[in-house]
Amino acid sequence: QVQLIESGGGLVQAGGSLTLSCENSGHTFSANTMGWFRQAPGKEREFVAAISRSADTGYYADSVKGRFTISKDNAKNTVSLQMNSLKSEDTAVYYCVGDLGSHFGVTVAAAFHFWGKGTLVTVSS
Repeated sequence: QVQLIESGGGLVQAGGSLTLSCENSGHTFSANTMGWFRQAPGKEREFVAAISRSADTGYYADSVKGRFTISKDNAKNTVSLQMNSLKSEDTAVYYCVGDLGSHFGVTVAAAFHFWGKGTLVTVSS
């Protein structure tokens, strides 16, 4: 079982920064790909960023490219999302996701079989 636990959400002003972290606490398996999705009020869940254990860099949604950076620590089974230049439209519940497969470029929610409970990010304008 893969268990994902998010931390780091909160309230930030537009233009500010916030870092989300996710720990893969599964004792049997470690996710080979970890990432983030988000869901804003009244909107569908959307892909944000992901990175595989074997990759040096992650991949991003166009809406966050250049502002968000995903990083990983394979030894600690953690993934982080550094969010800079935040905008009001970044307000959403952010979900850590994981999968046993190694993905690159995969952005569909169904490809990620493990989900955290989510952490709320609110950007005030």
